[in-house]
Amino acid sequence: MPAARATKKTDPLVRRVAAGARRSGRPRAATAASKIYKDLRVELASLQRRPGEVISEAQIALSYGVSRTPVREAILKLSDEGLLEIYPQSGIFVSRIPLAALPEAIIIRKALEETTARMAAERATPSQILALQSILQRQREASAAGDSETFHQADEMFHATVADVAGYPGIWKYVQQVKVHVDRYRRLTLPQRGRIPKVIVEHEAILTAIEAHDAEGARRAMETHLENLLDNISTTRHINPEYFDERS
Repeated sequence: MPAARATKKTDPLVRRVAAGARRSGRPRAATAASKIYKDLRVELASLQRRPGEVISEAQIALSYGVSRTPVREAILKLSDEGLLEIYPQSGIFVSRIPLAALPEAIIIRKALEETTARMAAERATPSQILALQSILQRQREASAAGDSETFHQADEMFHATVADVAGYPGIWKYVQQVKVHVDRYRRLTLPQRGRIPKVIVEHEAILTAIEAHDAEGARRAMETHLENLLDNISTTRHINPEYFDERS
């Protein structure tokens, strides 16, 4: 019995030590792998790491203060998603955008988001409409400031909020899984002359239909908006051919 009591007394100390370890910036391997995976995925999707760029396990491990094990775990997961390519004798490279996969991903996204736009128009409350208006205004301000990164973040928030207004925020999670290569491609379209103002006009059409509770109008406006991604593939490929993998 005394031994049991002694063990029990040490429990709070063990918990404090464990909590301190978590705060120390050296997470457990599983947590580290998850963090590295999420950070790298954002960098890859946003083209902070460009197609063809070399990835160094050692440098990433050093920057996170971890061993190579969680880094390797994250890299393998990103490789499974087609974002990294691993060549045992050569190294690890950021994959090029698979041209053949873009149309299918855009079509899947379009089908899902036409549905959320239609349902959002049916269900939107005044406060939800105000939230969408605020996001759209943020895009206008980012456009005026020439801030493409803030514009892109607001763009993502606009689409996510439409799904939320529809009552099915989980649909946006499915869209995010499908569209990672589309995101990389879209980053290349934003610098094209007139592209950002065009996106704003397209979002305005979607929001106008939602405000009017015009379900079919919202669906059509979303369809038009996302079909333009299909139309821009050829132009974007010719501007940045080195970023694309044209193998079928």
